[in-house]
Amino acid sequence: MKEFTNAVASPSGHGTPAMAFGRHVIRIMAASTGGSLGMFEAFVPAGEGPPLHVHEREDEFFRVLAGRFGFWCAGDYIELTEGGCIALPRGVPHRFRNVGKTEGHLMVVVTPGGFESFFPIVELSRPETPEQIASVARGFGLAFLPEGDRKVA
Repeated sequence: MKEFTNAVASPSGHGTPAMAFGRHVIRIMAASTGGSLGMFEAFVPAGEGPPLHVHEREDEFFRVLAGRFGFWCAGDYIELTEGGCIALPRGVPHRFRNVGKTEGHLMVVVTPGGFESFFPIVELSRPETPEQIASVARGFGLAFLPEGDRKVA
């Protein structure tokens, strides 16, 4: 991994698309920032979002670019619209959902970087069963919580 000593830019309209758990565009890879951070965009259909999960390795920062999203974290619920931002700590169960009526758009920054590669890897490996998905997720320090462990609505 190269040292992060120069600016890293992702011009408008650039990025690497990944169709895994919806449409994502990888904008900045950890390899370009010496591992400091990664950034991607997520396009989330109305009513959709990931199940409750925990990241062991990274903190996440979200900025709502379009739409309305609900974020659940550590027993809190926060709704944000375009321009709203939220930071979620590693090790804390959380999830989000597009609670609007149209497709939403998020910018997501992970620090340290690395998790942004999850979506391209899922797209390439095409896991089909919950066990296969969990196996890929474990490689990224990600755990989806079983239904009985859900402490966040």
